[in-house]
Amino acid sequence: MNKILLTFLLTCLWIFPSDLKAQKHPKKILLFYKTAAYKHASIPAGIAAIVKLGKEFKFQTDTSSDSNLFTVENLKKYNAVVFLSTSGDMLDSLQQRSFENYIRTGGGYMGIHGASAGGYNWPWYGKLVGAIFNGHPVQQFATFNVIDRKNRATRHLPESWNIKEELYNFKNISNDIKVLITVDESTYKGGTNGSFHPMAWYRDFEGGRSFYTALGHADEKYTNPLFLKHILEGIRYAMGRKS
Repeated sequence: MNKILLTFLLTCLWIFPSDLKAQKHPKKILLFYKTAAYKHASIPAGIAAIVKLGKEFKFQTDTSSDSNLFTVENLKKYNAVVFLSTSGDMLDSLQQRSFENYIRTGGGYMGIHGASAGGYNWPWYGKLVGAIFNGHPVQQFATFNVIDRKNRATRHLPESWNIKEELYNFKNISNDIKVLITVDESTYKGGTNGSFHPMAWYRDFEGGRSFYTALGHADEKYTNPLFLKHILEGIRYAMGRKS
């Protein structure tokens, strides 16, 4: 019996080595929330929600507003870096180059809400995000259309989703982003992007991965199960899981 048990255990080690390795080395993200300009009041709620998601779905989360963490060696520890409503000039030139290297060597980026409103003196960052913030009207209800019904980050959402949000307008929208959600400008006042107004998207970028959602302005989003599933799957994509 002991020989049979030993043979079974050795077989398991042979068949499932990657699973065992994953258990010893769980995926890890850096949740970065530095604000050098406007500071969203919902950042603490976002931090708490993402840390909780990490505990529930087995990825480690380091949280920091310290840009000194952006070194080539330190970034190697992370499967993805999440920019939570960051703003302004977040990184100096050396830190920028370190993060560019991180993406180009297979790293992942996720931007949430205000993350598109920063790095204006860093053209590469706008390309990474996929678009640049270009103002917004007052918060109001609007109809969001989920145009990708197969992606893990959106397939759980209503096809037409009417919610209150701070509705970002964008400029320099990349033509290669894979759009998940748009907003219908006829359902609110202040939109400037016209008939095609992306609000969440993803794509491979320069050897790495990029996912961005413009949703996430207010505290209540970070207790909304639909939104939490949306950002969870965005993080998972940034960490390397296929869409």
